[in-house]
Amino acid sequence: MEKTRKTLKNECSMSGIRPAVLELPYPPIEVMCRNRDYADMLQYDYCGSVSELSAITQYINNENRMCLTDCRFARTILGIAMAEMMHLQKLGELICLLGGEVEFSVRQANGKPVMWTPACLTLAQNKKRMLCANIESEKEAIAQYKAHISRISDECVNAVLRRIIKDEEYHIILLQAMLEEC
Repeated sequence: MEKTRKTLKNECSMSGIRPAVLELPYPPIEVMCRNRDYADMLQYDYCGSVSELSAITQYINNENRMCLTDCRFARTILGIAMAEMMHLQKLGELICLLGGEVEFSVRQANGKPVMWTPACLTLAQNKKRMLCANIESEKEAIAQYKAHISRISDECVNAVLRRIIKDEEYHIILLQAMLEEC
């Protein structure tokens, strides 16, 4: 008796996906001077509970869950994840220029480091909940960036943060449009 071999294949091609960013230039990655306090603050944007690292991980998880059932949505989610990767890279450069260390932890007020963990993520089980969680995460990120801008007096750093906010606002528009289709 011959064994029949079945192959499962994902037919959703991610070829040609581009980062979901506004067609606006990013400011140069530069700082006015080294400032470890600013670097520590940006570390929260880099890898805190509300951070680019959390966003990337959450979006990739969503894309993996959607790719077999809704290729168009999965492709959009991957484009957003790619934009968040660009933001993570820019924040990492700023942290280094400010004299900080690019790590996967943030420093609490007492100086104790807290490592990034997947517990920072909201991993919903259906598409509608995923989109709602992603919209909420984007809003939290925008609020955190605005709070950091109000505490940072380096205009070079703030220009980059304001540009990142524009992409995050664009992501909300994309996610809300997908949510309306659910």
